[in-house]
Amino acid sequence: MHKLATSIDQLNNWLGKGLGWLTLSMVVLTFFIVILRYFFSWGSIALQELVMYMHALVFMGGAAYALQHDEHVRVDIFYREMSEKRKAWVNLFGTIFLLIPVCGLMLWLSLEYVGRAWSIREASPEPGGLAFVYLLKTMIPLMAGLLLLQGISQILHSILTLRKVNKP
Repeated sequence: MHKLATSIDQLNNWLGKGLGWLTLSMVVLTFFIVILRYFFSWGSIALQELVMYMHALVFMGGAAYALQHDEHVRVDIFYREMSEKRKAWVNLFGTIFLLIPVCGLMLWLSLEYVGRAWSIREASPEPGGLAFVYLLKTMIPLMAGLLLLQGISQILHSILTLRKVNKP
C-alpha cells in the first residue's frame, strides 16, 4: 500500500514541479508580448494563446500536485485543529465521496468532448491562432485522471495513518 501511494506521489510531484517552471515561461512570454505590442506595435494571437495554453497546463496539470501538498482550497476552520486521526477520516471520506465521484464525472463527460475535438483536429477560431485546441482539451481528462490517482494515494495514506494511530 505504501509503495503504491509513494509511486503516485512521486509521479504527481515530478509533474507538478516540472509544470511549475511554465509559470516563469509565462511571465517571460507575457513580458515579450507586451514589449512587442507597445514598443513595436506588433501583436500575435498565437503568442497570446500560447500564454493561455501554458496557464491551462499549469492549472490542470498541477491540480493533483496541489492536492498532494494540501495546497488546494479547503474550508479548514475545523480541519486545522483536528487530530491526525480525524484528519485522516476527513480525507478518507472526502476523497471517496467527493473527489472520486467528481473525477469520474469529469472523465465520463469529457471523453466525448475531447474525442470530437480530436476527430476534427480542432484549431483556434482566431485568424493566426494556434491549431492545437484539441491538445489543450486533452488536459481535461488527464487532469481528472491525475486527480483520481492522487485520490487513491490519499486514501492509502489515510488508511495507513488510521492503522498507525489505532495501534497500541
